[in-house]
Amino acid sequence: MADQHAVAAGLASSGAPETTLSENHAKLGPWTLMLGAIGVVFGDIGTSPLYAFKESVAAASHGGPLTRDIILGVLSLILWSLVLVVTVKYVFILLRADNRGEGGTLTLVALAQRATGKKRGLVLMLGIAGAGLFYGDAVLTPAISVLSAVEGLKLTTPALESYVVPITIVILTTLFLVQSHGTGRVAAFFGPVMLVWFATLALTGALHIADDPTVLLAMSPHHGVMFFVNHPTVSLIVLGAVCLSVTGAEALYADLGHFGAKPIKRAWLYLIFPALVINYFGQGALVLSDMTAAESPLFRLVPEWALLPMIGLATLATIIASQSVITGAFSLTRQAVQLGLLPRMEIRFTSEAHQGQIYLPRVNMLLLFGVIVLVLIFGSSSNLSHAYGVSVFGAMAVDAVLAIIVIWRGWRWSLALTLVAMLPFLFIDLAFFGANLMKLFTGGYVPVLLAAVLITLMWTWVKGTSILFEKTRKVDVPFLELVKMLEKSPPHRVKGTAVFLTSDPDTAPAALLHNLKHNKVLHEKNVILTIRSEDVPRVEDEDRIEIEAAGDSFWRVRMSYGYMETPNIPRGLAILRKQGFKFDIMATSFFLSRRSIRPAAHSGMPLWQDKVFIGLAKSASDATDFFQIPTGRVVEVGTQVTV
Repeated sequence: MADQHAVAAGLASSGAPETTLSENHAKLGPWTLMLGAIGVVFGDIGTSPLYAFKESVAAASHGGPLTRDIILGVLSLILWSLVLVVTVKYVFILLRADNRGEGGTLTLVALAQRATGKKRGLVLMLGIAGAGLFYGDAVLTPAISVLSAVEGLKLTTPALESYVVPITIVILTTLFLVQSHGTGRVAAFFGPVMLVWFATLALTGALHIADDPTVLLAMSPHHGVMFFVNHPTVSLIVLGAVCLSVTGAEALYADLGHFGAKPIKRAWLYLIFPALVINYFGQGALVLSDMTAAESPLFRLVPEWALLPMIGLATLATIIASQSVITGAFSLTRQAVQLGLLPRMEIRFTSEAHQGQIYLPRVNMLLLFGVIVLVLIFGSSSNLSHAYGVSVFGAMAVDAVLAIIVIWRGWRWSLALTLVAMLPFLFIDLAFFGANLMKLFTGGYVPVLLAAVLITLMWTWVKGTSILFEKTRKVDVPFLELVKMLEKSPPHRVKGTAVFLTSDPDTAPAALLHNLKHNKVLHEKNVILTIRSEDVPRVEDEDRIEIEAAGDSFWRVRMSYGYMETPNIPRGLAILRKQGFKFDIMATSFFLSRRSIRPAAHSGMPLWQDKVFIGLAKSASDATDFFQIPTGRVVEVGTQVTV
């Protein structure tokens, strides 16, 4: 699932912002990292046994009787999906495509941009599409996961069926409301809980394989192939249900930076993969021996006395799975802001020790609203399964296309070898995506519409900021020309340092021009500060600052941050002081230009898109908060521009 989870940072960060990922991993050790990966990375895929096999056999029978070849065929498809999509594509290939230890869809975008030398075009559009599809997954996963667990209550007392939706909403609402407190306090419990969950999956599955040992024949891909041959009319529908078994696979790659490749590989190969396979085969053997168990095979694996504890454990596991995707949405949004795909948003750090633990209030509330709406509209995990999958496999297909670009242009493989290695996985992703499109009118439209809205918003922001930049450049004054003019005709000087923030260091900041025009003064020291987002996750402190003298009393400073970092200007200026640039922070004023944007009669975008861009610009969080500037030292200068 995505690209990075804040919970993971609580387990895998050593605390110091300047500490490298490799140092973090070395300090914590392989077993601690492996336990953390079990708790965070595999939460989503680990709860798939709650609904994947059940929905697959239901789709395969299509209302008719269940047969042995259907069960064996479905199990074979699930097994080989786990082998090819998760083990080969993500564990053995994509985990190698890291950007200084980080992974995720936007990491692939950064790698592809670096490999092709292009910041715009196909790569950027793919990144926007992948991010938009991920948000659809972030809304659907908590809804279907928690619903599927709570529905187990119906097996204990059928009278509780009417309470399933209210209980689910209470759990989800509580989960979202506690996000502001940070996940560090509970992160230590995630690994042990999920370890118990996977051990339970393996144990209950193993106990029932003996119900019908012939279920092991499903290990042969022959049964999966023959299912398509013998059931062509329902094969796509079944594929749309089988794919539920691999949802969450993208989390292996997204959490690469928090745990490292080796702990994730070990956790998958030595525990998660065997536990899932044993449980699925146990469910299959149970249904082969008792076809009535197909209605809820996972919960039927346990004896009646263990049903309530199993439901409780499943609920905890689904909450953890939901937690990981929620914090993943926070991290993806942060990366999108850093890469210029979204306007600035308020980011709160929920831990003084771990920089990866963040909370975005606006994103949290939007996700909560979306999740509750979905639970109320669909009402059950079976109904929600019709909406689930389109966004997941759309995002996986985007990962595959970006990986082809990175392997070909970045790793310097030949095009033929790259296509031989990656096209089969792209074909599988597209097959799953196409199968889920069959559910478009029964619920699949939900993630499609959501992704379309988010893609439109991101593309509007990218296009609008580009148009705005080009328009303002036409009336801008070249910075070096202004310096020469001021040297010839110096204004009145005042003590202290002035820092002018600008996105273009070659042009004079609007705030500087307005200060000269209206106040007719110039500070003793003037810093033209540009914040740059690099296509790497993090920038080391020794590489963060570049300073250049630009004439009498003027300096141009470039402060660089990785797309996983949040800019902190005071901390960056402290690095500047260490490099020999002397100034007093209490005698420093920060000048910001606040733009009031108006739609233009003739724009590069339609009027509706102009209005959307203006709305996004107004929603951007205050630059003072975003760049963590002391509020008492900020001077804002307003200007009006058209887009």
